[in-house]
Amino acid sequence: MAILSDRWIRDAALNQGMIEPFVEAQRRDGCISYGLSSYGYDARVAPEFKIFTNVDSTIVDPKDFDPKNFVDRETDVCIIPPNSFALARTVEYFRIPRDVLVICLGKSTYARCGIIVNVTPLEPGWEGHVTLEFSNTTPLPAKIYANEGACQFLFLQGNEPCETSYADRAGKYMGQKGVTLPKL
Repeated sequence: MAILSDRWIRDAALNQGMIEPFVEAQRRDGCISYGLSSYGYDARVAPEFKIFTNVDSTIVDPKDFDPKNFVDRETDVCIIPPNSFALARTVEYFRIPRDVLVICLGKSTYARCGIIVNVTPLEPGWEGHVTLEFSNTTPLPAKIYANEGACQFLFLQGNEPCETSYADRAGKYMGQKGVTLPKL
């Protein structure tokens, strides 16, 4: 499995619609950087957030998730309470080729502030906006900046196309738009 270069990512984004909208170079003018890097793509967080709340004291159950566990906010700056988290989504819409697996790592700017970004792998054949989880591991409120860099996606090419893709098995998060809550 090889990690794919900026040249490959640019070609797949521009000629196959793998990333839309696509930013061809790193942008960092007074913001948390985003865009194409040497061996990855730094995606932006959209201004739609679901901030975890325990006001109703419901139970967090991945098999029966209660949407009342979140407060919805559309904002340029999201404040995550101490020791809590928020869900968001990427600005970019991804279409993953059948022979590629994508993994995601958080931006160092956020990591150095105790803010962890978690994303599960983007499987071959999957497409959609990526739901992002921002965990505030600190005892203080933390800021997330919309339309700025949130995480870096790394593209790994398999030795051959997979036998069964995410699209083939009609994965439950296929084609998701907006911030998507857990599904069973």
